[in-house]
Amino acid sequence: MTQIDVHLTPDHAARSLREDVRAGLTADPKWLPPKWFYDARGSELFEQITRLPEYYPTRAEREILLARAGEIAAITKAHTLVELGSGSSEKTRLLLDGLRDFGTLTTFVPLDVSEVALRDAADAINADYPALAVHGVVGDFTAHLDKLPGDPPRIVAFLGGTIGNLLPAERETFYASVRDVLEPGEWLLLGTDLVKDPATLVAAYDDSAGVTAEFNRNVLRVINRQLGADFDVDAFSHVAVWDAENEWIEMHLRADRALRVLIPEIHLEIDFAEGEELSTEISAKFQRHTVQAELEKAGFTDAAWWTDSKARFALSLWQAV
Repeated sequence: MTQIDVHLTPDHAARSLREDVRAGLTADPKWLPPKWFYDARGSELFEQITRLPEYYPTRAEREILLARAGEIAAITKAHTLVELGSGSSEKTRLLLDGLRDFGTLTTFVPLDVSEVALRDAADAINADYPALAVHGVVGDFTAHLDKLPGDPPRIVAFLGGTIGNLLPAERETFYASVRDVLEPGEWLLLGTDLVKDPATLVAAYDDSAGVTAEFNRNVLRVINRQLGADFDVDAFSHVAVWDAENEWIEMHLRADRALRVLIPEIHLEIDFAEGEELSTEISAKFQRHTVQAELEKAGFTDAAWWTDSKARFALSLWQAV
């Protein structure tokens, strides 16, 4: 059984893109949010990234889930699994298998901003888990967590290290909003990439095959196609650097020459100086004590902390108090 609740208007994505492009490209320094990487081509590129030898997070998180899904089920005894982000991947299925095999899971609630992606994910899960009720929510995790259905106890899964794309103030808001919608005793399962040697970190975001560079530049192709812009995509170089003070990777696009960009759909004309950088993503890396401090401030207590065999990535379980 599948049910889909839609909390976004049909023009939400187009309106958000226009707003983000105008705000980011008129700022100093210029920036764009990483969510606009992910059109169909961007999603294909990211799937390629996850299979690259340099990009360890996906494999590391999968290793933990493979080993710990049953333990997660035994600790939480969850009736409902909520996943923030479309949930049809292998990692989702490892978690679903563990909860189903334990015998308590009745409902899966995937949340995603893309109705198409959500319906595809829901249909895939419904086909493979026919006894499971699938109740999808088309919404934004920054705005629609209060719309999450499901019988308690619920476990909210935020996997893949996506939390690292949020700035510290944004993480604080996010954790507080998750805590606000959970009853005491319900759960948050969080995937976090860990601080490690800079060479390993930079290589994960600047692979030798250049796939991440194409992924980074794809945001310009999205703007060209959807807003009629005339970015010369090949005039921008991919840059990935480690910021030790903030403990995050920064991705930028650097203009190789001075150029002017027209964006007709929002009546905007933007100049780039030679060497000017456009920020496209931060990816924060964490230490256990910093994760714990942020979650405890939001009203959670730690229940478990697991890492992969090389201690590169952590999956942690937090209970609302």
